[in-house]
Amino acid sequence: QVQLAESGGDSVRSGGSLRLSCTASGFSLNHYTIGWFRQAPGKEREGISCIAGSDGSTVYAHSVKGRFTISRDNAKNTVYLQMNSLKPADPAVYYCATDLSITIQSLTSSCNLGAQYDEWGQGTQVTVSS
Repeated sequence: QVQLAESGGDSVRSGGSLRLSCTASGFSLNHYTIGWFRQAPGKEREGISCIAGSDGSTVYAHSVKGRFTISRDNAKNTVYLQMNSLKPADPAVYYCATDLSITIQSLTSSCNLGAQYDEWGQGTQVTVSS
C-alpha cells in the first residue's frame, strides 16, 4: 500500500525548535518530489517547503525562509522538516505530500499553490505558545 505518515508534531514555546518527519510506505521517496504544507484555522493552505525528486533542489515559502529546512534521508525513506525559531504564527496542522503521478514541472509554483500533489499524509499538529 502507498501512504505517507507524518510525525513529530508537538507543543513548543515561541523560539523553540521541532523536527517533523514524513515517512513513505509502498514507494521510494527519493524518486519523487515531496512537499510540506500547513493549514491553520481560518486560513488557506500554505506551501512551506518542497524538495525535487529529480535533482534535490528545494524551495521555501517567504514566511519560513531562513528558519525551516527540508531534507531527505533515502536510507530511511523519510523527508524531514526542521523548524527553528518557531513563532506564534506557525501553529497549524502540517502535512507532507508527494507527486506520485509526476506531473510537476515547476517546483516553485506547484509548492506555492499546493497543486499537483496527489498523495497526502494525515497531518500532524504543531502548537506554539508565547
